[in-house]
Amino acid sequence: MIVNIALLTVTDTRTFDNDKSGTILVDKIKEANHKLIDRKICKDNKDEIVLILKEWISQKEIDVIITTGGTGLTGRDITPEAVNEIADKHIPGFGEVFRTISLKTVGTSSIQSRACAVLANGKYIFALPGSSGGVTDAWDQILKHQLDVNHKPCNFVELFPRLKEK
Repeated sequence: MIVNIALLTVTDTRTFDNDKSGTILVDKIKEANHKLIDRKICKDNKDEIVLILKEWISQKEIDVIITTGGTGLTGRDITPEAVNEIADKHIPGFGEVFRTISLKTVGTSSIQSRACAVLANGKYIFALPGSSGGVTDAWDQILKHQLDVNHKPCNFVELFPRLKEK
């Protein structure tokens, strides 16, 4: 099953030409035979992030939103706060598993990551770090599998039809 994905890079310094993490994700989305519906870059500005996310969660053709950047501890890192503003449900296991995986690659520095995932208007939103290693770990060890309808015993894709149940 093809998953339709929107990708947002949150950064004060990158452009499409030098957005290494975004480019990695674009390539991995294509390799998995999913479809990139939209890609944007915005500044570390909470209101701007929320505006883009609200636009995307209202679009029927988008299934998944991935953000990269703004998940650290500095004053400008506000992606989790922006994501939280539109969240219907949190998926705490995503961040927990991500930090467990990161522990193997960056050691105890993994505690500095606030990578997270939520459901908003029936869409999955994954907020990943801005590092190339972080997005690679998140995609290769979590998202690639959970966005594959054939992954067993269960996956995010098979839940698509039920995400808006009341």
